Amino acid sequence: MTVLLKRARILDPSQGLDMVGDIFLKDGKIAEIGEDLFSRVAEAGEVLDCAGLTAAPGLVDMHVHLRDPGLTYKEDLFTACKAAAAGGVTSLLAMPNTRPAMDSPALVRELLARAQSADAHVYTTACVTKGMRGEELTDLAALKEAGAIALSDDGVPVGNSRLLLEALEQAPKLGLKICAHCEDLELAKGGLMHKGNVSEDMGVPGIPAAAEDCGTARELAAAASVGAPIHICHVSTKGSVEMIRDYKRRGVTVTAETCPHYLLLTDEALRARDADYRMNPPLRGEDDRQALIEALKDGTIDAISTDHAPHTPKEKADFYTAPNGSIGMETSLCAALTALEGVLSLSEIVEKMSTAPARILGIEAGTLQVGASADIVLFDPMGHWTVDPEKLHGKSRNTPFKGMTLRGRVAVTFLQGKKVFDNH
Repeated sequence: MTVLLKRARILDPSQGLDMVGDIFLKDGKIAEIGEDLFSRVAEAGEVLDCAGLTAAPGLVDMHVHLRDPGLTYKEDLFTACKAAAAGGVTSLLAMPNTRPAMDSPALVRELLARAQSADAHVYTTACVTKGMRGEELTDLAALKEAGAIALSDDGVPVGNSRLLLEALEQAPKLGLKICAHCEDLELAKGGLMHKGNVSEDMGVPGIPAAAEDCGTARELAAAASVGAPIHICHVSTKGSVEMIRDYKRRGVTVTAETCPHYLLLTDEALRARDADYRMNPPLRGEDDRQALIEALKDGTIDAISTDHAPHTPKEKADFYTAPNGSIGMETSLCAALTALEGVLSLSEIVEKMSTAPARILGIEAGTLQVGASADIVLFDPMGHWTVDPEKLHGKSRNTPFKGMTLRGRVAVTFLQGKKVFDNH
């Protein structure tokens, strides 16, 4: 199949590319980029006029809960990838807190085999410890051989610090990335939202920022002690930002991500007592939100992910008993554009959402170089849309952006040159 994209603004941070021109897609690859590829018109099976649209490398979401296997009533591999495509996400990293947990080579192989026909490239983390119980390391080498590219006990920190240290020492030798969920579970116990003035006003048990900060301190200290790289997931506090910034200055190989909901919303959203605004880490205060934005500006935080965490409307119905988590892939680009307007350039936002996460994970994505897979998002950065949960493409509806008007609109998503979403 051949496609010619005409008159797009071509934006590729991996090459420092920002130009108006054409992209020719052939056999699932980017075959040519130029100012005017008129000579390719006759060869193209489809010519798409992209005037007013930006063409960028497909987004790479490095923190996604597919709920597959075992929790597919919330989401599954294929519905998640449909939501991904609708948000311009062409590569995603699945977290391992499935049922059973992703702790065996057989489970990794089975997931990746099924993913071959999905609407996004699926990569997976595997568990650091068996069953994510923090008692015994998994067979890291076997999990790598089966296809895992990263390790995490996501949802809980690795309970045993000695095992964490062993994993940090082994993982780099195998080419695996440790992705750390940073939390002191004792400090967080019983909390439903950020501990602060809003939680006190509402009379709701809070999770102090110290719960995340103590967890971040442990992970960073452990990585530094053995000279290992580490990736810090879903950063939400000013304190964690300051620690990550300090460790980077010291020369420790640490990368970090945050999520659009921490950039757009604060704990004030919880006053509605709506569980769609409950996630872990929780929405924090305005000082934390501003610190995250500053950290994206100065490079302390490297990437923007979603922590896409689907739950059913029934599960989310009761504010006090609902599980934590919100969906985010379909809204991620537009929520980031909205939150970071006037703060980061369009190229810098694409870099945080595509090129940087691909580089952190060591995957072939995040670029429009000739010869690369034709994974492309076409979007209108000046468009706007209002988020209607009932019109989203996944199984679940628990978006914290419901009713919000977001900047930007995804028009078309290509995966290996195939159109997997079309709203042009």
